[in-house]
Amino acid sequence: MQYAQSLMKDDPQSAEPLPRGNPAAWKEVVAPYTKPAVWRAVWQIVNTLVPYAVLWYLMYLSLAVSYWLVIPLAVLAAGFLVRTFIIFHDCGHGSFFKSRTANHVLGAITGVLTFTPFYHWRWEHAIHHACAGDLDRRGTGDVWTLTVQEYLEASRWRRFAYRLARNPVILFVLAPLFLFLVMQRIPNLKAPSRERYSVYWTNLAIGTIAAGLIWVFGLKAYLIIQLTILTAAASAGVWLFYVQHQFEGVYWERGQGWDYAMAALKGSSFYKLPKVLQWFSGNIGFHHIHHLSPRIPNYYLQKCHEAEPLFQTVKPVTLLASFKAFTFRLWDEQRGRLVGYSQLRAARAQRNQSSDR
Repeated sequence: MQYAQSLMKDDPQSAEPLPRGNPAAWKEVVAPYTKPAVWRAVWQIVNTLVPYAVLWYLMYLSLAVSYWLVIPLAVLAAGFLVRTFIIFHDCGHGSFFKSRTANHVLGAITGVLTFTPFYHWRWEHAIHHACAGDLDRRGTGDVWTLTVQEYLEASRWRRFAYRLARNPVILFVLAPLFLFLVMQRIPNLKAPSRERYSVYWTNLAIGTIAAGLIWVFGLKAYLIIQLTILTAAASAGVWLFYVQHQFEGVYWERGQGWDYAMAALKGSSFYKLPKVLQWFSGNIGFHHIHHLSPRIPNYYLQKCHEAEPLFQTVKPVTLLASFKAFTFRLWDEQRGRLVGYSQLRAARAQRNQSSDR
């Protein structure tokens, strides 16, 4: 939990847990890439937020011509909104700018644009980084994942709820929109006071901006434009997060055997996307590097990956191969792999044989 605690204490000098072995050597490898560059950060803000604003306005103009023009513009705008979220994400890790204040201010602004409260999300995401790949610490900032044994022992209602939650239409279409429109409006009661209040202030800011845009462009236009963009961006974002931690060969371990480095390099994917998608997703496909050292800003992730031979031994997940993730439903502890529901019959039979002995 060291990394989570360092974020909660706002200590920019605190380091994330380092791999076992020789921590000093690992620090030396990643250190050059943990120093933010102001010019890169500013340029990323410009080439992300300006096109997003222009596309938003072009969608408004297109409404008077044809709704069919709105759709491709919405997909493109969604790409820029995903990129905006990556900036927000880096601000949450204190990696986008060197200045803590600059990270917090930009994080709050991009949080409003992405419908996500900065401090509250930052708190939950820190827990995710501290627990990713740990079977004993699931449940915060991750995708609901049961083991085969847990599923077999669950009630009928719980199994139904789980199957519903893991349905692709629910998981990648309805749930993402519900997450950003509804769940992000409600604070976690376990969160510290500042984190809870950030939800309220973000809600107020979103409501104020929405009221202004509705006054200028009209309610119908605002809802069509914003909901279309948000739906596409949220679905893409959840898919990215899903593939980053639900892929063939992924690392999961119980608390006693869990290791931070293994969870980063084998529990987080190297999602090798086509260059254009890599750009829109802010290099977040180098997720193994990000989890190893979250202080590296997104614009240095690829360079860091290419600088260390060990990082390059991580098997990439290609765009085509990533679609296999649709079939993953449960974690099989006996086999150490993600499996689909089709594996349950064999698991039930093995369980029955054990009980008969």
